[in-house]
Amino acid sequence: MEDFDFETFISNYTQINNFARENGVKHSVTGPGETETRMTILDKHLSSPGVSHGGALAGLMDALLGFCALSSAIPDSNLVSTVEFKLNYFKPILAGDVLVGKAKVVRKGKSIIVSIGEIYRGDELVSHGQGTFNVYPLQKRKGSI
Repeated sequence: MEDFDFETFISNYTQINNFARENGVKHSVTGPGETETRMTILDKHLSSPGVSHGGALAGLMDALLGFCALSSAIPDSNLVSTVEFKLNYFKPILAGDVLVGKAKVVRKGKSIIVSIGEIYRGDELVSHGQGTFNVYPLQKRKGSI
């Protein structure tokens, strides 16, 4: 796992992941099962003047937790899919906010991975989440990463 090329993986993942690309989501890997994800809140994310729709933050949290789980699974030639995730909203998110999510895998099994994450606006914690992800072989997915 130490010699896995995460840089190439992220480049390929970005090319095929429309959600991340269309919403300006940027992923990085600090280690297998430890990731950081960034997104700036744009006008298209707003539900009322100046305030983000909760779905934008939920989408970011799912992307954060899922990418974290994937970073743990992909070196073993596996992919993941979301089974469930929980999200706590702590603060309203505003237009122009730059959000940074940090996540880590807390349990990696043969068929399930659990990750936890926090999203910050600067030093302020704005959201916390936990996700459960199904693990399956890369070969089952045509046109994969």
